[in-house]
Amino acid sequence: MSNEFEKGKIFSYDKSIGYAEKAVVSKHILKKETGNISLFAFDKGEGLSEHTTPFDAAVFIVDGKADIKIDGVSNVLEAGESIIMPANVPHALLAVEKFKMVLTMLKS
Repeated sequence: MSNEFEKGKIFSYDKSIGYAEKAVVSKHILKKETGNISLFAFDKGEGLSEHTTPFDAAVFIVDGKADIKIDGVSNVLEAGESIIMPANVPHALLAVEKFKMVLTMLKS
């Protein structure tokens, strides 16, 4: 079974992943050596603790509301909004409300 979505088939970000109580759910849309596109669903109050990555990553909020801290600065994003988390800069995510996001990470 592939860890990617089926190519050539229509899909919806919102309908392709569900929420799980007190959990974070993730699926790979595409996973390549050059980068990944992943879909996440965070239950309210769930998050990712502060960390860094060696690559830039773009976040698109599909549903709900998230607080994304970048270098200690809080950015509250809602459905339809995006932000780029720069490489090697500490960032963290917290579900203000349950939310779904698409994470695009490019490894150049």
